[in-house]
Amino acid sequence: MTSTYVHELRAKLTAANLAEYGDKAGAIHWAAPATMAAATTRRAELLQTAAAFLTQAAKQTKPHFGELSPGCRVCASGQWSCLFINGRCNCRCFYCPTSQDEISVPTTNRVPFATAADYAKYVRRFGFTGASISGGEPLLTFERTIDYIETVRRELGPQLHIWLYTNGTLATRERLAALQAAGLNEIRFDLSAVDYNLSKVEMAAGLIECVTVEIPAIPEDADLLAALLPSMAAAGVKHLNLHQLRLTPHNLPHLTARDYSFLHGESVTVLESELTALQILLTAGEKNICLPVNYCSFVYKRRYQQAATRRRNAGDVLKGWESITENGFIRCLTLNAAPEALAPMLLGLQRQDPAKQRWAVNTNQDRLQFHESLWPFIDFNAGRLLITYAEAVLAPNISYRCAFKEVRLDSGKKIFIEKRPVRIDLPLAPAERPIFEARALGLSSSDPSGESPGLMEILSFELIAPGLQDYF
Repeated sequence: MTSTYVHELRAKLTAANLAEYGDKAGAIHWAAPATMAAATTRRAELLQTAAAFLTQAAKQTKPHFGELSPGCRVCASGQWSCLFINGRCNCRCFYCPTSQDEISVPTTNRVPFATAADYAKYVRRFGFTGASISGGEPLLTFERTIDYIETVRRELGPQLHIWLYTNGTLATRERLAALQAAGLNEIRFDLSAVDYNLSKVEMAAGLIECVTVEIPAIPEDADLLAALLPSMAAAGVKHLNLHQLRLTPHNLPHLTARDYSFLHGESVTVLESELTALQILLTAGEKNICLPVNYCSFVYKRRYQQAATRRRNAGDVLKGWESITENGFIRCLTLNAAPEALAPMLLGLQRQDPAKQRWAVNTNQDRLQFHESLWPFIDFNAGRLLITYAEAVLAPNISYRCAFKEVRLDSGKKIFIEKRPVRIDLPLAPAERPIFEARALGLSSSDPSGESPGLMEILSFELIAPGLQDYF
């Protein structure tokens, strides 16, 4: 049975999707209930058939056959920085989400890095173990790309894994050799941009340590791609990454002209694209092709990658009585009670933590904020338990709308981390507390049942939802 919370969430996301596309929403072929039901069954069959050789990583959002590429392993660990070296591309793939027509300044997480030295210091400051160069097409600004790779490699040394995304059209033997000499470990080709021509892949295989093919799972290319798997392995491809087609206002005319069924969600995605990716994964496993295949689902990107980004930023703005949830949000627990009810607890907490590093009380003495480690010492019968969630976001400038911390890189460049409230004072009812204790805090091995809308919203900030996306 679908919970009330899930119904409400689906309605909210559907309304947001329709609002995003406005009068163009009528041109979108939204998946019919019967189509989604059949697809749900088909997906379960594919996953079950492949279960013997399938690994479902990242809370079942990243199914893969064989080993993940080194870059994907860094990504799954949450220690990856992606630099968009430019915003221009020389190809016009129908599925591209943006116009890709400006050279622009290299940017990551909405923060521009006009110099390679600034970016290298950023990678060091935030403890990344991998960095990728994307675009646009990085080879359109080849000298810039080389400069950033060389500078980051000098700053971080051999332990940093560096990879690059390209359509390969501008790749030459000389350029590939220069990339390798600059310190590139892995190169990822979008073969669908060049009609699956393997010539540049074969060229790179003799020069770059790890050659990966990363492409969208295009439904009408499924048979072609399945037949090409042995050839890719023979050409020196070490990994195949498939990702899901996603609708945007830019690519809408192109995607809606095709016979696709579209799904609602945090973004609109193509149903058949996911089934295509899983079928290719199954084919590779059943035929035991020596080519690992990874399905990088949209929900992996949306849930897992974004949670990692939030967690990484949160440490800089975290107070002693706050915690970082699995989903990367900053959690603040508050007991709201009359001052006379809080007074005995404050005396007990003073003994537990006399420096007041893990708890704080407001001037009116009616709001106690406490760290989860102090949970056993709180008398919840004294008042109302409230939970606030915030998100730590990198910003190039201060918005002055919320708390922030200035981070000054060794190069002198300033970056700001803003602590943006997401939900304030969500109440946790007494009946819901055992479920929160078990699922969010891990204080109990039992898992009491319960799914009130309020509790489910709280748990959505606490935990990364497992599994592939719901079809609705």
